[in-house]
Amino acid sequence: MKKILVVGGSTRARRISPCVAGWVAEVGRSAIPHAFELVDLKDWPLPMDDEPGIPAAGDNYESELTRAWSHKVGGADAFVFVTPQYNWGYPAPLKNALDHLYNEWSAKPAMIVTYGGHSGGKCAEQLRQVLEALSMRLVPTMPGFKIRRQLIEANTGMIDPETEFGDHKLNLELAFSELSEGLSG
Repeated sequence: MKKILVVGGSTRARRISPCVAGWVAEVGRSAIPHAFELVDLKDWPLPMDDEPGIPAAGDNYESELTRAWSHKVGGADAFVFVTPQYNWGYPAPLKNALDHLYNEWSAKPAMIVTYGGHSGGKCAEQLRQVLEALSMRLVPTMPGFKIRRQLIEANTGMIDPETEFGDHKLNLELAFSELSEGLSG
């Protein structure tokens, strides 16, 4: 069975990233026959630019945390990046987590799921460019979920993704189908 990491892209306080990523993984489990693991970047506090070497040069990492991150990412067969859109972009911790490695991402299938007050299309486009630079194989469908203004302003850190985004489930399932095809091809 192939292993898919669902990476939640936000580390902010009162974030909804764990709720959204958990729901995305749940939809994935029911849509395709692969193993899913949630990865919360809050559990991976990778410092900025702490490795003296260039990630593309290999896995000669000095930091124990970077070596553990390398092992986690290297052991996965595919990725689903679930990220909010902040000011038209995606969060810095996600960029940092991506930039810590290179070969571990290379040639693996990836899927982008965004959410925000404007659905996340602009951040999806930026993230797509970075994942292509890492030589990942992206699925064409990139679901984006619009969050109601009241939920953003409430800032509770809680959301019911099924209620808020359930009408996008078919699009999400299509993206998972494309990801599964990428795993078998």
